[in-house]
Amino acid sequence: MPVPFVLASQSPARLSTLRSAGVDPGVIVSHVDEDAALDAARVEHEAGGWGPLTPHDAVLVLARAKAEEVARAHETDAIVLGCDSMLELDGDVHGKPADADTAMARWRVMRGRTGVLHTGHWLVDDREDGSAATLGATSSTVVRFADLSDPEIEAYVATGEPLRVAGAFTVDGLGGPYVEAIEGDYHGVVGVSLPLLRTLLLELGVPFHALRG
Repeated sequence: MPVPFVLASQSPARLSTLRSAGVDPGVIVSHVDEDAALDAARVEHEAGGWGPLTPHDAVLVLARAKAEEVARAHETDAIVLGCDSMLELDGDVHGKPADADTAMARWRVMRGRTGVLHTGHWLVDDREDGSAATLGATSSTVVRFADLSDPEIEAYVATGEPLRVAGAFTVDGLGGPYVEAIEGDYHGVVGVSLPLLRTLLLELGVPFHALRG
């Protein structure tokens, strides 16, 4: 039997990525107040003398909040994975755009340029006979965007896809033609880094193949 595994995310791309690697997790969507979680983390960082919360840290904060909320609110008896992604461009951080106008404005800034897609991963060992460990890390991948024309941006945003994803783009969907290159882990851009997940699981003493059964 495979080690019980739960994805604390409603992302179809994350679920598809895991399934393509032979893992069929349970799915329990978290209900974290992301703004409140980030505000609390910023206060903690400043109080601890660690400076401002970086995008690299922010996605990890949210991934942890999601995984721990699901483990706390549900009797999962499983290893729980929380994830969160943000695009960093010129020091600014972008999650999901609020509306089509925001998505188009963002793409006008992104086109022909390079950003960094950060994806935080957090595991909680919520198994009855598990370690109760909680740990995580961030995958960061450089993404180079094509120099889209205004009609291309309008057509892409009209599909609705950019409104559903962090950074207003995908690399594995309709946005694929508009991503010219990536430097780093492709799966991290999709939403869950399989190599990083493997490393985190090994820290729990669980080889990746044990999730497959």
